[in-house]
Amino acid sequence: MRYCLLGPTRVLTADGSELPVGGPRVRALLTALALRPGRALPVAALVDEVWHGDEPPADAVAALQALVGRLRKALGRDRVPSAEGGGYRLGAAREDVDVYRFERLAAEGAAALAAGDPGRAAALLDEALGLWAGPALADLPDRHAEAARWEARRLDARRARLDAALALGRAADALPELTALCAGRPLDEPLQVLRIRALRDAGRAAEALAAYEEVRRT
Repeated sequence: MRYCLLGPTRVLTADGSELPVGGPRVRALLTALALRPGRALPVAALVDEVWHGDEPPADAVAALQALVGRLRKALGRDRVPSAEGGGYRLGAAREDVDVYRFERLAAEGAAALAAGDPGRAAALLDEALGLWAGPALADLPDRHAEAARWEARRLDARRARLDAALALGRAADALPELTALCAGRPLDEPLQVLRIRALRDAGRAAEALAAYEEVRRT
């Protein structure tokens, strides 16, 4: 099974079909477990993640057990085993979870770019970015700090992909995305450098100089 956390939490079977998981609390539980595949999480930690921002039920342990039961019904009991000493874990490998697949592909793409192979870099980074279907960890109540880390890595991957496009002579194709990204991030120097390079490579030297002056003043 594949566990998708880059967007709404989803579970995909081997043939790519989506498996119904359940309501918001079940999806929050699955997200918390899938972020640490194969690792046991204590009951108290899971209660805190699933009910973050809300008052947990009076019998939080029983309420969590009920959610685990619903998740086991959706995935199969053997995929959500109990841990020794209490708690639960998701029986999955890191490669089964899209955030870690994204992390690997993005790192391989950046390495290919650094090694002077922009074609392979572009293919790897396209595959990595194609895993995103919305905001990271959308179904986790306390998502902001962890999601911000993944969103930052997504931006790194987009920068690298645009850099690969320039290396492949596709400056004109890269310019619309670069322009949009730079408009929202005026102090992101690496992005601004890519935009100036793209303008130059597209034969728009005067605009490249004007963009440089604008960035310098900012």
